[in-house]
Amino acid sequence: MSSQYNYPEILTWLEKKAKQDYDSNFHFIAEDMENITKLVAYFLKDEPTANQFGLDLTKGILLSGPVGSGKTSLMTIMKYITQKENKFYMRTCRDISFEFIKEGYDIIHQYSRGSYSQSQYKNYCFDDLGVESNLKYYGNECNVMAEIILSRYDLFISRKVITHITTNLSASEIETMYGNRVRSRLRAMLNLIAFDKTTQDKR
Repeated sequence: MSSQYNYPEILTWLEKKAKQDYDSNFHFIAEDMENITKLVAYFLKDEPTANQFGLDLTKGILLSGPVGSGKTSLMTIMKYITQKENKFYMRTCRDISFEFIKEGYDIIHQYSRGSYSQSQYKNYCFDDLGVESNLKYYGNECNVMAEIILSRYDLFISRKVITHITTNLSASEIETMYGNRVRSRLRAMLNLIAFDKTTQDKR
C-alpha cells in the first residue's frame, strides 16, 4: 500500500508558505525532515504513511524538543494542509494561565467543554506546555493545564476530540510537573514526535 501524496512536492510547497509567514530565510533542515514528514502524513490523514511511522490518526500530536527546535512554527504551518474538519486552534499555555488569573475556573471549562453559552468542542494545540506555573485564583492554587488535559482526555474518550501539545519537557519532567495521571493520559491520547535533545536552536 503506497501513499497517494507526493511528499517532496508537498514539503517544497510548505516551505514556501512558511517563508511567506515567517522569513525568507526559513528553511527545513535535513535532520528534521523525518519529523516534518510525520507531521505532514498525520495532518493529511495519509494512513499508509502514518502507519509506517507508527502514528495513530485517532490521537493528537505531542511535539517535543529543545527550545528553538521549531515546534511552534511547524504546528502553525500545518494549518495549510489540515482538512477543515480537523482544524485546530493554537493557544499558548502561558496565555491560558493569564486568562485563568483574570477569569478563574471558567477558563478550564472553556478549553475543555466549550463556553457555557454554547457547548462546542474544539481541537486545540496547547503551545509550550511547562512554561506556565501553578496559579492562584482567590487564594486557591490550581495547576491549570493539568486540569485542562484531564478534561480533554475525557472528551477524547467520549467524543474523539483531538488535542495537540508542544513542549520542551521530557516525559519524566512532565510527570514531575503534572503528575503520573497526566503523563498517563497524554500517552493514551497523543502520538509522540520528538526532536533530538541535540537539535540546534534555529532562532
